[in-house]
Amino acid sequence: MPESTTHPAAPALASGSYLLGGDLPVTRLGYGTMQLTGPGVWGDPADPDEALRVLRRTVELGINFIDTADAYGPFTADLLLRKALHPYADDLVIATKAGFTRTGPGQWVPVGRPEYLRQQVELSLRHLGLERIDLLQLHRIDPKVPVAEQVGELAALQSEGKIRHIGLSEVTVAEIEEAGATATIASVQNRFNLADRASEDVLDYAEAHGIAFIPWFPLATGALAGPDSPLTRIAAERGAAPSQLALAWLLRRSHAMLPIPGTSSVAHLEENTAAAGIELTDEEFQALEDAAR
Repeated sequence: MPESTTHPAAPALASGSYLLGGDLPVTRLGYGTMQLTGPGVWGDPADPDEALRVLRRTVELGINFIDTADAYGPFTADLLLRKALHPYADDLVIATKAGFTRTGPGQWVPVGRPEYLRQQVELSLRHLGLERIDLLQLHRIDPKVPVAEQVGELAALQSEGKIRHIGLSEVTVAEIEEAGATATIASVQNRFNLADRASEDVLDYAEAHGIAFIPWFPLATGALAGPDSPLTRIAAERGAAPSQLALAWLLRRSHAMLPIPGTSSVAHLEENTAAAGIELTDEEFQALEDAAR
């Protein structure tokens, strides 16, 4: 059986590190807070105390990159994050987002008006207890507002010292290039996983241009977890969960990849983080690479 690289006290360190924006070192395996809310990403979680335990355990496991958003709750995840971890460790990097308004459970409406983005960034600073946001991502491009106006407002906030780096979410290569004409783009967060690689061209572009690629919904395996699939076979051989191999595949797929699996359970968090120590052989990686082609 192939060896695993382990860091018993802080297993996330086995995922390696990435210089976000060229100056912020982060563990490549991060954590996303979306599941620390109620149904429909709305309101408080069923077990707020467990949510706090998850966040505190996250940093104990060596993760120093946490992704959140004003829209999660809204602001529920941010307030939990502050309650659990503030004052923050010097090396903790918090990424957040703005650009959606929430009108109810499961409802998401893009709003990219400059005054709205500014308002939400100011609220995020207050709710998170930060003087500057390390990475502010435009949660969605609002088709009703010119991209230059949306990104331009984030650039203005950056020049004021309220944002360190600017990122985008759910964008095409053309949209990255359009936004890049207004500000330096440090990251892209698109849906990407073993079963859904529709953003492969965006990943390749990001890697080639020094842009971090943050795959959301990273644990999805779809039909690849069927009884006769390579994923199921390799998971059985390795004594690992299919979701762990899905994360290990992402980490090997590109050095620019920063998966942020989310969970509301400490046990699931620990299982996900253990994936950082799984080193796929060339044969295993290729079998998974070919599985969804």
